[in-house]
This record gives sequence, C-alpha cells and structure tokens, in this order.
Amino acid sequence: MLTAIEPEALFRLANLLALAGWIVLGIGIAVRSALLHERIAGRTIPIVLSLGYAALISVHWWSAEGGFGALSEVSALFRSPWMLLAGWVHYLAFDLFVGAWIAGDAAARGQSRWLLLPVLPMTFLFGPAGFLAWIGIRTAFRPEVSHAR
Repeated sequence: MLTAIEPEALFRLANLLALAGWIVLGIGIAVRSALLHERIAGRTIPIVLSLGYAALISVHWWSAEGGFGALSEVSALFRSPWMLLAGWVHYLAFDLFVGAWIAGDAAARGQSRWLLLPVLPMTFLFGPAGFLAWIGIRTAFRPEVSHAR
C-alpha cells in the first residue's frame, strides 16, 4: 500500500536538489563549464524546483488559510506545512537561479572568479543579501578596460 508523501520528505528532497545545484554551480565555475553552471545549475535545477513549487501551490493553495494582504495573513498562510514548503522551494529555486546569474554576470564582465567566493555562499544562505553584495562588488572591482585603438 502506498502512503502519501509527507511535506518533510519533499523538504529533504528539495534541499538535496538545491544543494546539488549549488555544487554543480561551483564545479561549473571552477572548470569554466557553461553546461554545468548555466544550463544545469542555472536553468534545469531551478526549473525542476519551480515545477515542484507550482505543483505544491496548485494542489494546496485552495485549502490554505491566509494570503498576502498583511503580515498576519502571510503568517496564517505559512501555518500550513504545505504552503511553508512551497515558500521554501520558492527560495531554493530563486536563490540558485540568482547565484547562477551572478556567476554568469561575473564571467561576462571579465571579473575574477575569486570575487564570487564570499558572494555565492551568501546568496545560498541569505539570497537578497548575496545579490546586493554582488552588485556592490561588481561596482567596486571593475576590470581594467584598455582604451587603445
């Protein structure tokens, strides 16, 4: 007899998938592989996580209390383990996508990969703070541009 999947099991699965994405991102940066860092870590895994998010929302949104109109409504919404899981998967998908974007932005600007060392873990753990750190770093450490013609 099959039992229903519990939110905790999906939480662990989503975390493992996101962690694998961050590892692939790091390896892709280290070996300069667009396949790893752009396609797998930057697109495929965030898409899979986003599909999981969409499935959770489509099944559980309708039975959840709360909403987004006030902080108290968000608090009520996240009292549902399913909606809390959906919110977490949302973070996992977007943080990995942003991390891959940061790595691509650094490469496109000719920035040193070493500048990513503090930023990517910060993005992994604290999303917007890592993004903000990258914006500051890329502004402060602009590569020299040759003006020779």
